[in-house]
Amino acid sequence: MIVSACGFDCYDACRIISKDDKLIGDKSHPFGNGALCSIVNQKLLNEPRITKPMIDGKEVSWDELYRKLATVLDDKSLLWRGSGNFGVMNQITNLLMQKVDGYTTKGTLCDGAGEAGVMEGRGVNHTLSISQIAKSEVVVVWGRNISVTNSHLMPYLEGKTLIVIDPIKTHIAKQAALHIQLKPRMDYYLAIMLSRFAFMDGCVDESWCEEFASEYEEFYEYTREHRIKAILEEMDVDLSIMGRFIDMIRDKKVVFLVGNGVQKYSIGSYVLHAIDSLAASLGLFGKEGCGVSYIGNSTAGFKNPFDVKTKQVSKVNTPFDEFDTVLIQGGNPAESMPNSNSVKAKLKKVKNLIYFGLYENETSRLANIIIPAKNFLEKDDLRLSYAHSYVEPMRKIYDSDIGVSEYDLVAKLYELKGFDGLKTAQEYIDIWINQCHKDKDILISPAYQEIPYQDGFGDDGDDEFVFIDEFDDDFVDTKRFRKIRKKKDSNDDTFWLITPKSSKSLNTQFANDNKVYLHPDLGYEDNQLIIIKSDYGIVELVVQNSKDVRKDCLLIPISTKGVNNLTPDIISEYGDSACYQEVKVKIS
Repeated sequence: MIVSACGFDCYDACRIISKDDKLIGDKSHPFGNGALCSIVNQKLLNEPRITKPMIDGKEVSWDELYRKLATVLDDKSLLWRGSGNFGVMNQITNLLMQKVDGYTTKGTLCDGAGEAGVMEGRGVNHTLSISQIAKSEVVVVWGRNISVTNSHLMPYLEGKTLIVIDPIKTHIAKQAALHIQLKPRMDYYLAIMLSRFAFMDGCVDESWCEEFASEYEEFYEYTREHRIKAILEEMDVDLSIMGRFIDMIRDKKVVFLVGNGVQKYSIGSYVLHAIDSLAASLGLFGKEGCGVSYIGNSTAGFKNPFDVKTKQVSKVNTPFDEFDTVLIQGGNPAESMPNSNSVKAKLKKVKNLIYFGLYENETSRLANIIIPAKNFLEKDDLRLSYAHSYVEPMRKIYDSDIGVSEYDLVAKLYELKGFDGLKTAQEYIDIWINQCHKDKDILISPAYQEIPYQDGFGDDGDDEFVFIDEFDDDFVDTKRFRKIRKKKDSNDDTFWLITPKSSKSLNTQFANDNKVYLHPDLGYEDNQLIIIKSDYGIVELVVQNSKDVRKDCLLIPISTKGVNNLTPDIISEYGDSACYQEVKVKIS
């Protein structure tokens, strides 16, 4: 029996047991129930792999490949790393780029805007422990489809009062006591309105605020700058919903589980800051069974041996065409990055486009140098989680002649280029392990706090919570939300684009969807082929009618080929994050 862990980009970071040639989940792990998802069971070992190194369309020996790489990787090189493998050793290529004086990327395609908002209010982003979620009485699931993206959390929600805020009637929304089917991009306004009603209804925890968030009265004045009637109308939320929400959380232990769906906009940082401000006014930080859970920084508290200084460019609108050599590691930017038509055009201009990965995809087909990789079951590594504080060794389960690990690739190039200073793979893994707390056979992140923010905020816990006190939005005329609109635009033929994750894939890995989900009242037939257009491109998809989707939205899973023809390559105001849903589309 071998105990390892899953390296896929997922909240759960499950522990995996290899027993009798089968992969099973570990029932004894605090965040596992013995089940593994279908992606591990059905996709990981069955998907066709890239097996041979290639240069300019021809199979070559490994020695020839390494010599080519040693020649082209220099100070005009860029490393663009995706999230195909979440083991810590995937970061070792940073050391190589530092040695050649090359470039890496800054920013994120995922959660950076929300992270910036969390930092603005709390000063540090501590992961909310699972034990506190388990002790809550009311759970507010805000823009997070837990049954798809975080399924091992579901048992911890049993028996609790559920409130779901989501423009889509997800599986968990159908189980909720209250579902607020909010108009997209209105999350900031909902958080501000709920805060205002909390003050009006006497739900603010003044004694807690006096100690930890003393400017709460100024925050109330800020919420009063927002006109109730106009905003409720724009959000498409009835006044009675505000009262129901407040009544359901009054005098309860409340946890907010917030997903990255709420912050896939230029204003994403404001959204998380507003939600945190709502929670702070209610006194939900630093108490048992309370808090706000967002995507955490898995490396928080660690001294990261791969965190080195290099020259950097944006990860969101990367200028690929400005480099002679681009190394794509564990990612598929030609399909996963926003405004993918522009991305492909830039990638085609790269002289030496190197793809280092497991599977054929849109990016590998553009590359002229192919490096087959090992999967996470074929090497030793370590897995951190952005949803909980458990750290899992990833022990090699299978021997394989296919591919090369990140460490072995870097070690070979160090040798060929005459670089020194590289430790062994196990030494690097031990650096991470030795910083963890140990509880019997379980490793715990050094940043773990049983009840985060119990003593205060900031790095040392000596600061107060900082409430949101400004909001700036260039995408729309925000003045229309602060005064009653004289006339509604009844001729708007555009739709908000919603791009959630799919249960059948991980981002563009194992992509297999070709559908657009829309409300049946729009008048399209199931399986009808339609063209969807934005200012950035078009995509042709098959209609799937669903009453779970708002009439002003089109839902296209992020795993759908071509969906990012429609998305903009703009960067969030704070957090250097992609803004996939900052777009409205038309049906042509």
